[in-house]
Amino acid sequence: MTFPRPFSTARLGLAAGVCAALALVAGTVAQSPTPAPVTDNRDAVYVGEAVCIACHQTQNNQFTHTQHANVFRLNPKNEKEKLSCEACHGPGSNHLKDPASPANRGALVGFTREWGTPVAKQNSMCLSCHEGGQRMFWAGSTHGTNELSCSDCHNPMAKLSAGGLLKKPTINETCYTCHQQQRAEFAKRSHMPLPEGKMTCADCHNPHGSTTKAMLKSDSINELCYNCHTEKRGPFLWEHAPVRENCLTCHNAHGSNHDKLLTVARPFSCQQCHSNAAGHQSNLYNAGQTVGGGAAISSRVLGRTCQNCHSQIHGSNHPSGARFQR
Repeated sequence: MTFPRPFSTARLGLAAGVCAALALVAGTVAQSPTPAPVTDNRDAVYVGEAVCIACHQTQNNQFTHTQHANVFRLNPKNEKEKLSCEACHGPGSNHLKDPASPANRGALVGFTREWGTPVAKQNSMCLSCHEGGQRMFWAGSTHGTNELSCSDCHNPMAKLSAGGLLKKPTINETCYTCHQQQRAEFAKRSHMPLPEGKMTCADCHNPHGSTTKAMLKSDSINELCYNCHTEKRGPFLWEHAPVRENCLTCHNAHGSNHDKLLTVARPFSCQQCHSNAAGHQSNLYNAGQTVGGGAAISSRVLGRTCQNCHSQIHGSNHPSGARFQR
């Protein structure tokens, strides 16, 4: 019969030490609980803007220059706007009981991630005035479903931008905060004229939501592009199928290192579809049909390549333009 191996004195001492350490940690946690924020502010009453300014003079100096301050103080349209600070932050009487206590943060609506107010609560305060219009699709938008708060893009307490009370000086810089890939695309050699200041992200996208996945300002990508590129709209006698289907079949919407924002350089862009070995589409390089050496370079790879002949590649209305040559 095999008997269990007895514990040694060293093992018993080690076990006792571990238990003591665990008890010490548990006792420490029990003695210093994390204060729970106040979530029920129903008994609070409004104290008035003057009481807020008495402590928050710096915030008041910044707020004075904003559109919100002008509306709330000079031309309020209802009783809520007359409350000024408390119109957005809620009644402040509970906050006054212990302003410095972290446990009392729930007594006010805070518009920062660090404050702890739920994003839904923050946004509901903003939407109580800014509902409808361009924000009518906010609830189902990509930004909304990813729990972005209004204050992630806007700073209603300071005038840092020319319009919109944005957190950055411009719309584009505000969008770049999250959309770093698009920022890199706009820096490529061929790009939309956004870095030059001729347009902004909001010319194509509605950051507050739309009926499309990319929050476009039109029902489709093509309809959006036609707002500026009207000559590509048609109708055409001879239509190019991929053009009619989606502009992004050939172009990158933000920027590319290829000419005309193409996703692939010509003639390879055309060859992705037109690779019929029996025709000239696949014979591109030189008279000997080899890459370099021997014969002269073919005109099919110079200049605009395929578009040297097929110049009306987006569509043609010429009776002889079946192959987009006129």
